[in-house]
Amino acid sequence: DSLTKERLNTYVVSASIENASIQNLNEPVTITLQHIDQNTGNAAVHCVFWDFQKNNGLGGWNTSGCEVEYTDMNYTICFCNHLTHFGVLLDLSRTEIDITHDRILTLISYAGCGASSLFLGITLVTYLALEKLRRDNPSKILLNLCAALLMLNMVFLINSWLSSFNQPGLCITVAVLLHYFLLAAFTWMCLESVHFYLALVKVFNVYVPKYILKCCIAGWGIPAVVITVVLIINKDFYGNGSHSESNPFSNFCWIQENTVFYISVVAYVVLIFLTNTAMFITVLLQIHSVKSRAQRRSRFWKRDFLQDLKSAFSLMFLLGLTWGFAFFAWGAVRIFFLYLFSIFNTLQGFFIFVFHCLMKEEVVKQCRVHFCWGRFRLSNYS
Repeated sequence: DSLTKERLNTYVVSASIENASIQNLNEPVTITLQHIDQNTGNAAVHCVFWDFQKNNGLGGWNTSGCEVEYTDMNYTICFCNHLTHFGVLLDLSRTEIDITHDRILTLISYAGCGASSLFLGITLVTYLALEKLRRDNPSKILLNLCAALLMLNMVFLINSWLSSFNQPGLCITVAVLLHYFLLAAFTWMCLESVHFYLALVKVFNVYVPKYILKCCIAGWGIPAVVITVVLIINKDFYGNGSHSESNPFSNFCWIQENTVFYISVVAYVVLIFLTNTAMFITVLLQIHSVKSRAQRRSRFWKRDFLQDLKSAFSLMFLLGLTWGFAFFAWGAVRIFFLYLFSIFNTLQGFFIFVFHCLMKEEVVKQCRVHFCWGRFRLSNYS
């Protein structure tokens, strides 16, 4: 009766150790249960255990702590543990990693995404509140990039929680949103690199009418086209990781079909990554060339070198070049690069805040004019 609208479809398996209570295991127990009746209608499946404390001591079924690792028509595998690290978004090998590293990477991912979301929110509020800061095109592009990254982080943080409801429609929606904002973030990084190229290399040779409108159509529209095509082909490409035998990321809504993952995520990211790398090198060479012409023998070469270094780091995080760590996460060095990937990419929002708020003179000045009091305050005419 405690199953309400569900029914038991396997034999009950029990295991116990005399005079001992087994709980909070470091490694999960995996239980394979054969269905009594074939699940031909692909009905939702839940792993449950008999909780002797429920219903005032009468007992009842409880789903807490147990999840579906894999299910098909004939059997279900129950798996009592789940973790999700940021690297799953671009883990090219899509294979399981050691549970200890998985725990550490998960902690880094959630802490980094939380911090990144906070600082991206502060950056957005700062630029939106101060009208002078968002007048130029670079600031408008930065705002869109921050919005895409903020939504990517937020959807990632709530993904496991929403997938635990075991609602296929909800899980598909979450996976679609995660896919969309990941592609949108990369598209805006690409537009950022193209803008730098036009502004610093082409300079006087280019005028694009309704520039920001066209950027918005590309930045938000191209990812929407990719997602729409995937959904038209088969919406079941998205879903819970526990529905795939080869995918170890249980209870995480993401792309389940490897071919779709490699075409709609990896190929898209590689294309943008190569474009951004080319633009990054071109822009840095242009900056160096301009400075060399302006001051052939500068006495302040150390200061200039540090400024160039700051520009390089700022551009590297803004253009998403740190996502390239995922391409080296193979073989013996896979875990090392997954750590670098998780640290730098979950903190991308923090680095954007540092380089484009704390270290930007005009932003600091406007904040002192509008938000500070006493001796820290500047007048509008300072």
